[in-house]
Amino acid sequence: MSNQHIVLDVRDVPKKSKWLLFSLQHLFAMFGSTILVPFLTDLSTAVALVSSGLGTLAYLIVTRGQIPAYLGSSFAFITPITSAMAIGGVGGVMVGSFLAGIVYGILSLLITAFGTDWIVKVLPPIVVGPVIIVIGLGLAPTAIDMAMNVDGEYSGIHLSAALVTLLVTIIGSLLFRGFFGLIPILIGIITGYLYSLIISAITNVQVVNTSGVQAAWQQIISSNSVGEFFQAIFIAPEFVIPFVNYNPLEVINFSIVLLMVPVAVVTVAEHIGDQMVLSKVTGKNFIKQPGLHRSILGDGVATVIASVLGGPPNTTYGENIGVLAITRVFSVFVVGGAAVLAIFFGFIGIVTELIASIPTPVMGGVSILLFGIIASSGLRMLVDNEIDLGIKRNLVIASVILVIGIGGAYIDIPLGDVNVEITSMALSALVGLILNLVLPGKESGYGNGNMFATPDEE
Repeated sequence: MSNQHIVLDVRDVPKKSKWLLFSLQHLFAMFGSTILVPFLTDLSTAVALVSSGLGTLAYLIVTRGQIPAYLGSSFAFITPITSAMAIGGVGGVMVGSFLAGIVYGILSLLITAFGTDWIVKVLPPIVVGPVIIVIGLGLAPTAIDMAMNVDGEYSGIHLSAALVTLLVTIIGSLLFRGFFGLIPILIGIITGYLYSLIISAITNVQVVNTSGVQAAWQQIISSNSVGEFFQAIFIAPEFVIPFVNYNPLEVINFSIVLLMVPVAVVTVAEHIGDQMVLSKVTGKNFIKQPGLHRSILGDGVATVIASVLGGPPNTTYGENIGVLAITRVFSVFVVGGAAVLAIFFGFIGIVTELIASIPTPVMGGVSILLFGIIASSGLRMLVDNEIDLGIKRNLVIASVILVIGIGGAYIDIPLGDVNVEITSMALSALVGLILNLVLPGKESGYGNGNMFATPDEE
């Protein structure tokens, strides 16, 4: 890839006149997806923004400012978070997230000691691809329920808001160009929000509740002093901090560990995929320099930071890699600027209330596309690695993973007074790993063996 097409290279500092605009593009690209995860899991959207910003800054430091990646809320953890919330509340979720982050650190040490070849043996495309499909399709019922139901009852008005949102997002993804082509998700949410306001006024059915936004705005305009004004604007997010809001030793149990920790294996596979794409987009080899061990460690540090603040686990974002590919602006300073803006937005009360007021069907409409894209990325992994499903071994492994994961199979293990549940996602990944290890003909599961190929090596 020729450097003459690069607008700003990885370590280039942008001009002040363009820095804010470049960073805003990254902020808008990640915004819709990052707030969707806390929206679905009853976590704080403000904390999610702050933790994604801090996590991204930590990632840039750990990778020595050599990888221009933005980190946001991970979709892979949505189902485990929901299940862990029912067992141990927010505190239990945070302890599980913390342990998942520690898994990243352990994998980083293993990669430092033994290189990367063993990862392909443990996580070949024939296992990782179907598991990623399970993540996307396993969330499909959630998206449909959000899009068309209110308290479990069908609502045509709410469904219309979801369909308008979905349609605009699809059109934007395919047809918008330039700056607007970078933010189709955000445009879809805004359009769905405006449609919900209009349809609520016409039908007298409350699709959107703006009372929180109105109260926050009223507090701002009624301020009688500069101090009151800043108090109305800047509101600290509802952080959930260990030993302050909960005792980790009291909420942790083996069920939460089995719910959260195995998902880290899947997200590591996604992380590796993102690093390969980033390497191809920028024309550099991030797997070798600064090294996969550093990028995985950075991801783990970001997740640990989120866990001690009350935010969802973080992961590198494909949406922002898309921004890099389109704009040719690879500067880590631009990505860092987006992280600072995310932290800033997390402390603005009226922004938090505005996010909280987004109607459920609007987020459901966006989710239909996003969750489908996750599933499709699993298919893409199989295609890119030239996995032959005509080979019975590959067909068996993929089929078993898909049915166990999407079908909702689980194992309930009684341990004394506690029942430990291995959920469908973790179980499907575990069964896939075992099948790959015991069935003959392992070479076919690796495909073209090109998982870590970079532009200069292909």
